[in-house]
Amino acid sequence: MADVLNSVNATWLLPVLLLLLVVWLVYRRRVGGDHLQRVLREIAYARIEGLVVPGADDGEIQIDYLLLTSQGLLILHIKDVQGVVFGSDKMQDWTVISKDRRFTFSNPQPALYDRIAAVRQIVRQVPVEGRVLFLDGAEFTKGIPSMVCSLDELLEQFGEKDKAAAQRKVEAFKPHWELLQKNALGEA
Repeated sequence: MADVLNSVNATWLLPVLLLLLVVWLVYRRRVGGDHLQRVLREIAYARIEGLVVPGADDGEIQIDYLLLTSQGLLILHIKDVQGVVFGSDKMQDWTVISKDRRFTFSNPQPALYDRIAAVRQIVRQVPVEGRVLFLDGAEFTKGIPSMVCSLDELLEQFGEKDKAAAQRKVEAFKPHWELLQKNALGEA
């Protein structure tokens, strides 16, 4: 009788464990996206996704996220990579090494500087900052380059405890926000 119970338990154990693993992976993926949305709701009083503004060279510049915060305007360039990231302010290409692959991408900082400059051309009297936001799953083992942050660091840098004071600051920036929206070339 004990052998029969053990074989039945062993038969069901593997599928149940696989199902639990799949559920956990789906949950983890959704929570990551929810974490981004929670942080954006916490720091932004308004936001535009996929904004296109005029560039300095008569071209166009696309901005992933433009946020109206209590500290001014914040441009976010989002990188969703899993693994160890090797990058620095002076490196032209950054490398990501994960368990199953390795790839490189161009240093995102120069493009972020161009985005900041383009927005500053439109709204000269408002602080404009930018961040390359790496979502959960990216790890910098050799130091974090400038203007790079995680979701938690973004919340720490741009979150406001005093919501009433933050709202007053945001109201002062709203005319500039509206000017930026008028000058936008469209959404991507």
